[in-house]
Amino acid sequence: MSHLEKLQEWVADQNLDVAYISNPTDILYFTGFHSDPEERVLALFVFPEAEPFLFTPQLEVEAAQKAGWHQDVFGYLDHENPFALIAQHIKERTSKYNKWALEKADLPYARYEAVQEQFPEASFPGDASVFLDHLKLIKTPEEIELMKAAGEEADYAFQLGFAALSTQRTEQQVVAEIEYGLMKKGVMHTSFDTIVQSGDNAANPHGVPEKTPIKANSLALFDLGTVHQGYMSDATRTVAFGEPSAKQREIFDVCLQAQLAAMDAAKPGITAAELDHVARKIISDAGYGEYFIHRLGHGIGTSTHEFPSIMEGNDMVLQPGMCFSIEPGIYIPHVAGVRIEDCLYLTETGNQPFTHTPKELKVLPVK
Repeated sequence: MSHLEKLQEWVADQNLDVAYISNPTDILYFTGFHSDPEERVLALFVFPEAEPFLFTPQLEVEAAQKAGWHQDVFGYLDHENPFALIAQHIKERTSKYNKWALEKADLPYARYEAVQEQFPEASFPGDASVFLDHLKLIKTPEEIELMKAAGEEADYAFQLGFAALSTQRTEQQVVAEIEYGLMKKGVMHTSFDTIVQSGDNAANPHGVPEKTPIKANSLALFDLGTVHQGYMSDATRTVAFGEPSAKQREIFDVCLQAQLAAMDAAKPGITAAELDHVARKIISDAGYGEYFIHRLGHGIGTSTHEFPSIMEGNDMVLQPGMCFSIEPGIYIPHVAGVRIEDCLYLTETGNQPFTHTPKELKVLPVK
């Protein structure tokens, strides 16, 4: 059964009349068509029995059809009211349109009001966001193959980044070298803004690359990923640019031990909370628990951050086909910032990572 058929079945089982899918990433998941509509309306409408349709700006109708969507595509011009046209298309398709499912975690309130204006008798009992979280949880073999390809691209990006480290370049310039090298290889999209942080900046877990020259004899953190046919990679490596201090080596070794232990423990039957605890205990026992200030991991697929969270308090039992990151980090201001991350998929007996760049401390010569 296809993703779209599962959505249609859910709409019927929930006794709903219409599902309105509004998130462009989720529309890609169901239709094969990806677009960033910016302020314009892009939507997929699914019914329990009637045929679904895709609604796009007029300038994207042809692209949606070429993407492999074989159902109707309706467009609208900028001067037209898109929701009036949507209402017309729905009422031409079905006589039942009062019970709706929305992506409640995604839909802007103004568009919710626009639906209400066209369908004043409508109610909105269905939350498609929750359904989609669970639908996306177990990846198909075909999805996993796409994520493997994205992982290979991320490994290539690390090679570019390590080679680009230089005291004559800023963090931002190293990012530029990575992304230019990816584009030359035909990889046109990263899954998020590429991160390169060195020295003190690496100790900021949500920091950004700065106009600061790469620092000699310090640690440099690379967090990056690519998009391959709509599926994401996400990985982090920390390397030494010149000789790190003994304390920095110690912090790195603890973080690596935690990451390797969690990778080894990631298998069907363990809960998300138990897996988080494997890594967190190692870091805490080494005296750095207060500096590991985020969850161990997150789901990944057509988005870089998907359900589930691998964290304390989540008792979900992990199953084959789930894809998620394992990324412990230790961030000590003015001392060091270290994060090591792989995304993986669970097999029947264990797991396989999507990225394979070595994780042991790599000491690069200063140049």
